[in-house]
Amino acid sequence: MSRNARINTLLLLAVAALAVLPLVLGLGDHREEPFTGSDAQAETAITELEPDYEPWFSPLYEPPSAEIESALFALQAALGAGVLAYYFGLRRGRRQGEERAAARAGALREQAAVEAPGAEPGSGDAPAAKLP
Repeated sequence: MSRNARINTLLLLAVAALAVLPLVLGLGDHREEPFTGSDAQAETAITELEPDYEPWFSPLYEPPSAEIESALFALQAALGAGVLAYYFGLRRGRRQGEERAAARAGALREQAAVEAPGAEPGSGDAPAAKLP
């Protein structure tokens, strides 16, 4: 197994552990809704501490149900993941293209040096004549 494959396997195992461990260990069992978002938890904490608190602004769009809100959040996460994947794929493709171009240029220089031993590689000059 290559080094990259081992790293990828370890990362996948870590992500799986992060997803499964809270369920297995029963984290959040003491709450009515154990896996609510941090916004809802913050709102609950604020209203417990300061019941007269008034928010500075209201949301631009209030989804009609929690399911739609969750679906919109999942869509946003998927779009963000797609943008990141595109960016990293583009970077990798460009890097591989540059490496291939550099390797091809090096091979052409070596071939030119073999065909014309007296010429400077890549200069286009003919080999210098040897004087007696």
